[in-house]
Amino acid sequence: MLPRYLLFILSSVVFVNCSDPRPQYDTLADYPVYPYADLGVTYTPTATIFKLWSPAAQEARLRLYDTDAPGVAAHTTTDMQEVDGAWTVRLEDELDGTYYTYEIKQNGRWRGEATDPYATAAGTNGLRGQVVNLLDTDPVGWETDRRPAFGAPTDAVLYELHVRDLSIDPDSGIEYKGKFLGLTERGTTTPGGDTTGLDHLIEMGVTHVHLLPSFDFLSVDEARLDSAQYNWGYDPQNYNVPEGSYSTDPSQGKTRIREFKRMVQALHAAGIRVIMDVVYNHTGRTEDSNFQLLIPDYFYRFEADGTFSNASGCGNEIASDRPMVRKFIRESLEYWVDEYHVDGFRFDLMGIHDIATMNDVSETLHGIDSTILLYGEGWAAGPSPLPDSLRALKANTPQLLRIAAFSDDVRDALKGSVFNHEERGFVSGADDRAESVRFGIVAATRHPQIAYDSVNYSKAPWARQPAQCVNYVSCHDNHTLWDRLAISNPGDSRATRERMHRLALATVLTSQGIPFLHAGTEMLRSKGGDENSYRSSDAINAIQWKTKGQHAATVSYVRALIALRKAHPALRLGSTARITRHLTFAEEENDEQLVTYRILDAPADQWADIYVALNGENASREVTLPEGSWQQVVDGTTVDAQGIGAPVEGSVRLAAISANVFVRTLQSR
Repeated sequence: MLPRYLLFILSSVVFVNCSDPRPQYDTLADYPVYPYADLGVTYTPTATIFKLWSPAAQEARLRLYDTDAPGVAAHTTTDMQEVDGAWTVRLEDELDGTYYTYEIKQNGRWRGEATDPYATAAGTNGLRGQVVNLLDTDPVGWETDRRPAFGAPTDAVLYELHVRDLSIDPDSGIEYKGKFLGLTERGTTTPGGDTTGLDHLIEMGVTHVHLLPSFDFLSVDEARLDSAQYNWGYDPQNYNVPEGSYSTDPSQGKTRIREFKRMVQALHAAGIRVIMDVVYNHTGRTEDSNFQLLIPDYFYRFEADGTFSNASGCGNEIASDRPMVRKFIRESLEYWVDEYHVDGFRFDLMGIHDIATMNDVSETLHGIDSTILLYGEGWAAGPSPLPDSLRALKANTPQLLRIAAFSDDVRDALKGSVFNHEERGFVSGADDRAESVRFGIVAATRHPQIAYDSVNYSKAPWARQPAQCVNYVSCHDNHTLWDRLAISNPGDSRATRERMHRLALATVLTSQGIPFLHAGTEMLRSKGGDENSYRSSDAINAIQWKTKGQHAATVSYVRALIALRKAHPALRLGSTARITRHLTFAEEENDEQLVTYRILDAPADQWADIYVALNGENASREVTLPEGSWQQVVDGTTVDAQGIGAPVEGSVRLAAISANVFVRTLQSR
């Protein structure tokens, strides 16, 4: 057998018979760009057109099936013809509901059947695409579905949620457990009467629900959904098809589509926008992926020796910088916006993608709707052959257009490094994280009072504007905040760790930038110490709704902080210039367990003067307020915009491990 690197070189060239009139291409870079937006299936009741772009193919054929059942032979096999750079066949028939696959011949050999990469519907386990009349998938009232009103990106409060986690708990009171439809149900409660599901999201006041991967992924066997199966879904299979295990009938493409739309419709009706977590950086399969079987090597990056590069840590990485890959990503995102009314996207391992592709996507999507929200992980899981200077890494965020990155700086400043489980952060006793917390407060922007050489990871501002920084302290990855505090602070009491937990969330929700919350963190969500629960059981991953009543005080605290942020523009100034002008840190401060700052004369805010004091020390502290009479509205246990206790002047004592906000109104100055 030839070495892999020779196979790679040979596979970059299309070998044809002397009589084959098709052009030969010396390299993948020579492949022509298909200029039209009609790859995949174009359906009408009287005819269906199938199109596949594959310059490597000597021949291509279409197979049609009446069923999605494996092992059943195709009832029709039709040769495709190359027209205008795409393999094409038009069938004059009513094909609604018909399943199909493609197959290409390369170097005289048929490579095997695969699902159309552009498929918009599929059967069980996504092994065959399906022709569907999309008009049949619109739920009642879909034509009047509208995105909820939304202003600047920094007005968002993001809530990261796994579809199954929300409803699978026996105490959720939700009928469609683990399904898209579980997010449509209203009036659901625990046996004790606490609201759950969609009503809980409304109650919390979040503006966007960020759904973990909900396109068709590989790891859950949709043919045996009567057995408990779990995965986060970061193993993409069919990018333009909703995940079958979240539908009530994975075999029917229309069912998946309609139920996803009903979920979006219900969230929109509740005033909540929908963010999709998208994974265009790699595929779940490598050698036998749909891309590799039908368009060999083009969609992937390779090392110099011809092996698949692996910046994703999952066996491969997508070559987003190639023109037709960029086109695929852009058109896929457009499809989710147009067909499903999705309101934004979170890009998994965005640091694998090239800057040009991300900016192309941003310009396209914001051309459709200027309020669409885009953000991603500004890192990769390993080295890539694409130079760092060309990739959408956190350090290159200033080159990105209206795209935000996650701040691991503030995440690890607050709770300690995710790579060192025993390390403590600002809220849990560290005495060297204050400058990194300040960096998070100004949303990674340039501010004259930040000593960048003292920031934990970034030694320079990486966000041009606060809308480019997503502040968070926990997400689906790594330990939940509650579990992490238990690991790093095992000797502290539960009550002490609850104070740490509230201080961390209060810091995120009062900082500039875009706040991001892990679902269930408001009820001290635990996964039993499981750091990487991507395929763990429901018992580990489910939101356990009984904990809402058990931790009602913290639920109320977080809910009130969200309301406070939404009510006061000072907490979301929206521009670097405004932050520099209105937000100042205490000049005399030289304390690594105390962060204090003042927001003065914020535009459009009824609070003319705001003083924030974050005490990370496990002891009460005394601070001196600026001159005048101040009303406290936040302490370590309570949020009350009308005031906590009597107005105060001069010195005040802060509770141990607490967030504190004092205000003066226009009238009180």
